[in-house]
Amino acid sequence: MASIEDFSMLDIRVGTILSARVHPTAKKPAFQLEIDFGSLGIKWSSAQLTVLYQPQDLVGMQIVAVTNLPPRKIGGFVSEVLVLGAVGEEGSVVLLTPERITHVGDRIG
Repeated sequence: MASIEDFSMLDIRVGTILSARVHPTAKKPAFQLEIDFGSLGIKWSSAQLTVLYQPQDLVGMQIVAVTNLPPRKIGGFVSEVLVLGAVGEEGSVVLLTPERITHVGDRIG
């Protein structure tokens, strides 16, 4: 089991998606997301959201992401944050979003 100390090591924050486009070189269908995290700046993520979302639907959406994991190279693209979502049996992902609009960069705890 994970401890509360393990959980507290994760920096989970709210961000707003500024742009979304198809990730052309990903092995599995994905989008490249440009996300504003306020004082943390703008970060990029590769996210497998193509079953339920279109790029234009994602722009302006507030999401929840882990911001302090090491960057990962995915199909030649550097993904800096891990966007969180509920993964269905068919691989569909429903994004985790704040229940109300909040400030970009707010911490999740």
